[in-house]
Amino acid sequence: MRLGVLDVGSNTVHLLVVDAHSGARPLPAFSHKVELHLADHLDAQNRLTDECASRLLEFVRDAIGIAEDKGVQELLAFATSAVRDAANGDEVLARIRDETEVAIQVLPGTEESRLTFLAARRWFGWSSGHLLLLDIGGGSLEIASGHDEDPSVAVSLPLGANRLTRDWLTGDPPDPEEVRQLRKHARAEIAAAASAVRSAGIPDHAVATSKTFRQLARIAGAAPSSDGPYVKRVLRHKDVVGLAQRLAAMSIDERAELPGVSRLRAPQMVAGAIVADAAMDLFHLTELEICPWALREGVILRRMDSFGSAG
Repeated sequence: MRLGVLDVGSNTVHLLVVDAHSGARPLPAFSHKVELHLADHLDAQNRLTDECASRLLEFVRDAIGIAEDKGVQELLAFATSAVRDAANGDEVLARIRDETEVAIQVLPGTEESRLTFLAARRWFGWSSGHLLLLDIGGGSLEIASGHDEDPSVAVSLPLGANRLTRDWLTGDPPDPEEVRQLRKHARAEIAAAASAVRSAGIPDHAVATSKTFRQLARIAGAAPSSDGPYVKRVLRHKDVVGLAQRLAAMSIDERAELPGVSRLRAPQMVAGAIVADAAMDLFHLTELEICPWALREGVILRRMDSFGSAG
């Protein structure tokens, strides 16, 4: 079956077309994405602006046309923290549903965490034993841990790189006191959730997904994405500690010239590094292996599992 996955994220809105069959890995066939940065387009009442809502509607219309051209048989559409947290998120999605007949499901944060964990488990397999997953998105940090495909613990914290940059860092480069206060805040939030995560047990394998972790690994010397998904990529905590300090002293333009960092993502790299450092430190992780599969693949895999159960 050819599936289309429409992912309305805090930074990027992405249509991924895959060929999916029960018992086989999903094969990407086409990708179309636009960086709308929805979380940056909230007004004083925490509402998505009309202009932002119209741009999202336009993307969904384009995605429908592309999906039809590519022979998509089923479209799975979901939204994450930017829409979930917006005061008018339901109104925006209702307008899209009325005008396009596309029903976008808002995923709770813990469900994001569970689906991303499923993707990581399928990628690394049972030989990874007890798995710990970290994912830094635009609006939230997802943490999940467990032995099975459904994690024993799944947590979502409001520590996304975009959200923290918007709320805490104003300068370019940011003021050292802003950086210190953000570091303090991130560590307090993660520490409060740490006991629940640790209750699942000590992980045998710690992994990370998301653009933020991939970019940090690339800056630290990991292979570029052009080398393909099967190259092992590792992010070491000692490198993250240095990057958190180095990135905070750089301007946005300077960060944008680093390997693997786009101009649109460069402003968020300081906050992302601070969260990555805090999580790795508080969970006593010396390194993380980068997983090429994440939330979108988790949504696809969950749907593929239903193929067999339907029969």
